[in-house]
Amino acid sequence: MCAFRILLPGLIVSGLILAQAPPPAAKSTAAKAVPAAKSTTAAKSTAAPAASGAGMTDEQKTIYAIGVFLYKRDNLAGFNLTPAELELVKKGISDAAAGKPAVNLDVEGPKLQPLLDARTKAAGAAYLAKAAAQPGFVKTPSGLLYKEERPGAGSSPKPTDTVRVNYRGTFTNGTEFDSSYKTGKPAELPLTGVIPCWTEALQKMKVGAKASLVCPYQIAYGETGRGTIPGFSTLLFDVELLAINPPAAGK
Repeated sequence: MCAFRILLPGLIVSGLILAQAPPPAAKSTAAKAVPAAKSTTAAKSTAAPAASGAGMTDEQKTIYAIGVFLYKRDNLAGFNLTPAELELVKKGISDAAAGKPAVNLDVEGPKLQPLLDARTKAAGAAYLAKAAAQPGFVKTPSGLLYKEERPGAGSSPKPTDTVRVNYRGTFTNGTEFDSSYKTGKPAELPLTGVIPCWTEALQKMKVGAKASLVCPYQIAYGETGRGTIPGFSTLLFDVELLAINPPAAGK
């Protein structure tokens, strides 16, 4: 799986994943590493064995975990594999273990990332079309889908302000990749340092407001992605604007 650029096991920027503009313009920020985002698809595929795990020996559980590890580490959920395709993956593992792979990895390996990119992009486009038809969502010229869930009061932040927010971010399949609610600590973020989707959306909000955002990859993390977020990912956010901190005098 050396062809993947998303092989970053155990890495996600806790609480500050939004505070980085898409590469290459983003400045790096120190952050605490936490376990990689869990895959909804992976959870579904491992739920039954986990429930019957009591029938496994300790060693069998560890061997079984190899499959779970490979699925999550190599972001197989992003391929949206059909049952038939998953069987092909299993056969590839079996054939490789027997020393008789049916294909040349040097030839097929470089095709993996383009396939992942194409499927991620297609899944995002399909979700955007579906969400745009839902009541309450407004589409802006940038492609942002914005829905106010709860109104706020007072002023809205300016591009130079820093905001305090609670948020939850998920992929289109429902997998959560970051959440301030889980850490119990709201995030302090400058609007000059967040992804374009956030910069635009937060300026529509007043303090106390809560909104749902659907961010196409062009105004999220682009074609290259960031950390455990693959390139071409359409991202969903629930955001609460808790406070606005204007820039200090003279800045």
